[in-house]
Amino acid sequence: MGRYVVRRLLQMIPVFIGATLLIFLMVNVMGDPIAGLCGDRECDPATAAQLRHEFGLDQPVWQQYLTYMGNVFTGDFGTAFNGQPVTELMGTAFPVTIRLTIIAILFEIVVGIVLGVVTGLRRGRPIDTGVLLLTLVVISVPTFVTGLLLQLLLGVKWGWIDPAVSSEAPFGELIVPGLVLASVSLAYVTRLTRTSIAENRRSDYVRTAIAKGLPRHRVITRHLLRNSLIPVVTFIGTDIGALMGGAIVTERIFNIHGVGYQLYQGILRQNTQTVVGFVTVLVLVFLVANLVVDLLYAVLDPRIRYA
Repeated sequence: MGRYVVRRLLQMIPVFIGATLLIFLMVNVMGDPIAGLCGDRECDPATAAQLRHEFGLDQPVWQQYLTYMGNVFTGDFGTAFNGQPVTELMGTAFPVTIRLTIIAILFEIVVGIVLGVVTGLRRGRPIDTGVLLLTLVVISVPTFVTGLLLQLLLGVKWGWIDPAVSSEAPFGELIVPGLVLASVSLAYVTRLTRTSIAENRRSDYVRTAIAKGLPRHRVITRHLLRNSLIPVVTFIGTDIGALMGGAIVTERIFNIHGVGYQLYQGILRQNTQTVVGFVTVLVLVFLVANLVVDLLYAVLDPRIRYA
């Protein structure tokens, strides 16, 4: 196991470099960020040249990337065009989005897996049909529609929640936004768990466990569920980074100043340092989440061993 972890960590290095290089090149073709600093008026040549030199934009792109990567390994993600270090923006944005993501993942794990197990064990019955129709509706409706609808009903019409989340963004205020963020993924987890449970319940090892006289709850939890959760864990693990990076719509609806909000502002203002810095951290989140998922395979299925 130890050698496998070391090998995976070494494999993450070229993936990280390639992903950040691609992101850096894509962000640098968004447009001229200096033009955005001057507003509607065109910058005079002297001011534009000074700003490009100050932010290192007068250097070749490859040199900008090498300088950026060298600073990243020292914990310096650059400075936003408003003069604020990107690390300060991360310090305020990531804790909020992490809390939002935790709530969304809990909804996926608890609600999604429970519904998937119930429907998988009762395939073809009315509860199975009802959950399938409900998840299909959730998948079909865009997230911004679900968010605006819940905000209108729960926040404006019925007054059960605040329509906008406060700047502190405690866990209590993030429950409804977390449900909105997790809604589509929750539906996929439910359907994926249902399919996996329905397939594995016909396997030989399940019939053997039942023939040995094991209690039904033990057959389900110790045998059926553990093997059925492998594809579900894969989906949830890769979904962690997607939720953090894809929270732009949810955070805009509920006025949450998290990662999605900062990415939106950075793209809108063509602030390359902010966008590249935040996406670099999200790449690391994706890589670590995939490593944890691979290690969880051996926990769920004892037959899986890593050399």
